Amino acid sequence: MFLELIAVFVAGFAGAGVMMLLAKLSGGRLPRWLIPVGAGAAMLAAGISSEYSWYARTSANLPEGIEIAQTGDSKAIWRPWTHVFPMVDRFVAADTGNMKANTETAGLFLADLYFFGRWKPVQVVEIMVDCPNGRRADPALGDGSDPVWRDVGAADPIVKTICKGA
Repeated sequence: MFLELIAVFVAGFAGAGVMMLLAKLSGGRLPRWLIPVGAGAAMLAAGISSEYSWYARTSANLPEGIEIAQTGDSKAIWRPWTHVFPMVDRFVAADTGNMKANTETAGLFLADLYFFGRWKPVQVVEIMVDCPNGRRADPALGDGSDPVWRDVGAADPIVKTICKGA
């Protein structure tokens, strides 16, 4: 986050510098108020670019065996461009490389899910998936009690990703 803030400031200085150069090359015919406008536009462009490239950068750096199961788009009133081009600001990845198969029940797997969110720490949740029946056991209380099974169907992105990796 700190490096992105530095990048936005550097973009602002660069935008102001470009506008100053254009004003100098035009012989002073450009109004001086274009310099802060150029700085602001460059800072806005750097911030937007950083927001939209977060998902590509984060997903490209996932280790081998971690597959993206589901993504979440974001639209916000304070970012009107997201209504035209929604940006991915969260996703769920499954660790299919380190899944554990149940030795007593065929088609039952235990896997880790990683919940990534923009500006949020990564959360790890262990989940059970029953591939033949298309259901998953979401963690209930975290106290060792029986899991809560949900019939989500084979089309559920998490079930589909884990069963494909099995």
